[in-house]
Amino acid sequence: MSDPDTPDDLREAAQPGAGEVTATVIVNAPAERVFAALLAWERQSDWIPFTKVRVVEGDGGEGSLIEAVTTLGPAVLRDEMRVVRVDAPYEIGVVHCGTLLRGPGVLRCTPMASGRTQVVWHEWFHVPGGPAGRVAWPVLWPGSKFSLTQALRRFARQVEHGHLP
Repeated sequence: MSDPDTPDDLREAAQPGAGEVTATVIVNAPAERVFAALLAWERQSDWIPFTKVRVVEGDGGEGSLIEAVTTLGPAVLRDEMRVVRVDAPYEIGVVHCGTLLRGPGVLRCTPMASGRTQVVWHEWFHVPGGPAGRVAWPVLWPGSKFSLTQALRRFARQVEHGHLP
């Protein structure tokens, strides 16, 4: 079992894995507001289906440990991530450091004209299951990208309607 508190384990988890997924959305709101909404970790439960997010350690900023638990019927997926970079209002870097989900991720906000913001969510997961997992990843990837994109679209609507942060 991994221990996200050991520097060696975090360094290992921070290496990009073979499973890569990216989603992008344009939000009709300024970058500062969008960034604040992304950093409101526990509010992710409002826009990521079947998922409860909480700050386990820290204040949500650099060094904090975040836990996201996704439950779908009897299946439960626990995702632990360490916040490794906060560069307001542009970038949040995390390292997924749990037992199953491992690898770096980044949320980027790019200011655009007319007070809009492009959000890019990029993850590089270590694909579990060895060779079988790497073979299965191309089949699983489209569903992961679709889910991530749908979540970001819900996020954008909630920010635009003033429900977030």
